[in-house]
Amino acid sequence: MLSRQFVREHPDEVRRALDTKGVDVDLDALLDVDEEWRALKSEGDDLRGERNRISSRIGELKQAGKEEEAQDAIERSGELKAELEEVEDRADELEAELERLLLTLPNVPDEDAPVGDDESDNVEVRREGFDDRRELPDEVVPHYDIGEELDVLDFERGAKVSGGGFYFAKGEGAMLEHALVQFFLETHREQGYSDVFPPIPVNSASMRGTGQFPKFVEDAYRLGGDNDEPYDDDDLWLLPTAEVPVTNMYRDEILLDDDLPLKHQAYSPNFRREAGEHGTETRGIVRVHQFNKVELVNFVRPEESDERFHGLVEEATSVLDALGLPYRVLEMCTGDMGFTQAKKYDVEVWAPGNDDEDGPAEGGRWLEVSSVSNFRDFQARRAGIQFRPERHESAEYLHTLNGSGVAVPRVLVAILEYYQNEDGTVTVPEPLREYMNTDRIEGSEPVGESAVGAGKKD
Repeated sequence: MLSRQFVREHPDEVRRALDTKGVDVDLDALLDVDEEWRALKSEGDDLRGERNRISSRIGELKQAGKEEEAQDAIERSGELKAELEEVEDRADELEAELERLLLTLPNVPDEDAPVGDDESDNVEVRREGFDDRRELPDEVVPHYDIGEELDVLDFERGAKVSGGGFYFAKGEGAMLEHALVQFFLETHREQGYSDVFPPIPVNSASMRGTGQFPKFVEDAYRLGGDNDEPYDDDDLWLLPTAEVPVTNMYRDEILLDDDLPLKHQAYSPNFRREAGEHGTETRGIVRVHQFNKVELVNFVRPEESDERFHGLVEEATSVLDALGLPYRVLEMCTGDMGFTQAKKYDVEVWAPGNDDEDGPAEGGRWLEVSSVSNFRDFQARRAGIQFRPERHESAEYLHTLNGSGVAVPRVLVAILEYYQNEDGTVTVPEPLREYMNTDRIEGSEPVGESAVGAGKKD
């Protein structure tokens, strides 16, 4: 969140953030609450000081035998106490309202972030591996078709068990998912990341700490309740990303300077309602409600966050380089950046299975597999994460960054489509072969009576 002092002293910057990020918040109302709260705090200090002075005189007056004056002082002290309680109660109400309003303010984008309304205003930073792509079959089969033909993806049974937006990975498809996770984790260990296996349910305080709440409460899966009902810190939610539990590991803690920089990686399944509810990718596993991901979370000193941001981009893209998948890196404009970010790059892998008018001229489309974000001290303030530069110095807020390293289903999509062969098999990228013990996905016979006539012999 933004500090009260920053909002108070830099309202024009906050207005710019609201405007360029397309967030509708009545900043004037917030500033009015802050002004009234500060006035009451000052009035309370004056009343408290006067009461303390009168209280100290009561004993003097009694000792001097001035009983009548002492009684007047006692009565005045009681009046001041009542006035102070009224002022403090109102100040507490305003402070709670101020905290609520501050949580609705987005992070201020960096000054060099592209200003724009939506994804069409994002800026391509670089493109890798696209100009020297492997030779593809004359017609690339979309992942959802080849996945069913090879019997490595099962959408019908996924929907039967859990509903739309869920799927089974089977046989070599499940092996491929496991291999990707293991490869990602091993790669990032070599980059200095320590492993964390987080809890899957997270509480409301954790969702607030990283900025998912209150803005994105409708996108979360709540355990045992309706999202529209009031929620508190006793509520549990399925995590939308491992960013939430890993960042909140250190909520309301003070780290030491020697602890930084701190780099954690976490594999987790992730759950999002919104992932399957909009956009054109309604078939297959591009948009699903449950997906696997390795998340990279960094805690750094403020002066190091810019350099660490670019390092994090390189760490996230390194797995795509190793897999030989074409990809591009985009800098997000203010309107597409997100609520919590000050700076954000997206990494998109190229999948050739579908023609898309918004994709490259040769067909295919770009699929986001990682968002690398610098939150500066925005999350740290919400979650109360500080560090102490020196043991004798005051604590200050650190900076948090994260990026997916990377989202598994969309990389799986890219592999099934980009590494297709004319004979209908799929070549396994070299780094994954040690985990799968094969260099080719050849599929298996489908199971059940429903498979008869759809590839299985009677």
